[in-house]
Amino acid sequence: MSMRNNNNRPLGLGKPSSGKGRLKDLLLQRDNRICADCGAPDPKWASANIGVFICLKCCGVHRSLGTHVSKVLSVTLDDWSDDEVDAMIEVGGNSSANAIYEAFIPEGVSKPGPDSSHEIRSKFIRSKYELQEFLKPSLRIASGKPSASLQSSFSRKIIDSFRSTNSSQKKDVGMVEFIGLLKVKVVKGINLAIRDMMSSDPYVVLRLGQQTVQTTIVKSNLNPVWNEELMLSVPQEYGPVKLEVFDHDTFSADDIMGEAEIDIQPLLTSALAFGDPEMFGNMQIGKWLKSDDNALLEDSTINIIDGKVKQKISLKLQNVESGELELELEWMPLDQ
Repeated sequence: MSMRNNNNRPLGLGKPSSGKGRLKDLLLQRDNRICADCGAPDPKWASANIGVFICLKCCGVHRSLGTHVSKVLSVTLDDWSDDEVDAMIEVGGNSSANAIYEAFIPEGVSKPGPDSSHEIRSKFIRSKYELQEFLKPSLRIASGKPSASLQSSFSRKIIDSFRSTNSSQKKDVGMVEFIGLLKVKVVKGINLAIRDMMSSDPYVVLRLGQQTVQTTIVKSNLNPVWNEELMLSVPQEYGPVKLEVFDHDTFSADDIMGEAEIDIQPLLTSALAFGDPEMFGNMQIGKWLKSDDNALLEDSTINIIDGKVKQKISLKLQNVESGELELELEWMPLDQ
């Protein structure tokens, strides 16, 4: 368990500082320097609602459980709210969380290691967090009402996570094997369609398989600038990323403002063909060609830039009177 001061905060984390700074201080704690689930060194991801730091491979499994069980964020790439940072600090780190989530591991069940297969990793993580099989029996949430001891030990976000795990709205996404992560930066919209009196309140939704992510809503703007980064896990058998733009309405259903599909095969094929991008200098390695069968405004090149595989895309929204969207993709394989 982590050392705490009289204010119930881990030592060294109570002083005012930026959210990212406090998070990095927490990550430097000894127990947080290895993945909470498999022990891999130097984890760069976290489950914000559970309160653990995890490696890239375990991150893919956490994402497959859905955000109602585990909300995965990058320690370095994603923006964290103050509440999310506070929740991580209140839990205290991997040792504190594992003292609860792994309190009652049955005989014959072992934690996965850094090199364990995806199947072994998935089975353990799902049992640990979604099914709560390793909690002490007295702490398992059967009715959706946490016990007093659990209330005092965990942040409200973790308790909410437990409730979500047992809610009737839980999604069973199954054990899908992922090959990497796709970071999609939604840059801006251009000349979007009017859906209100004079303007629209647009936001962008991305779907891949059973995953759905979306941007924030920009009020009264037909040329919105988001510059928001969204993350999607890419399964072995993947299809196109489906993109939709909506106008947010307070008192009625949101109106569609266009759609498009993003073919990620050129990006993945190019990335896999070159292997580790850090071994190469900046160079073009592939291209997604504009055609009558896609929504590209122009050919989209795939490049290695500063050791990362990236692709800029300009799309003409389909099934709508007007509207364009600019995106930037980045491929992040699980085996690097």
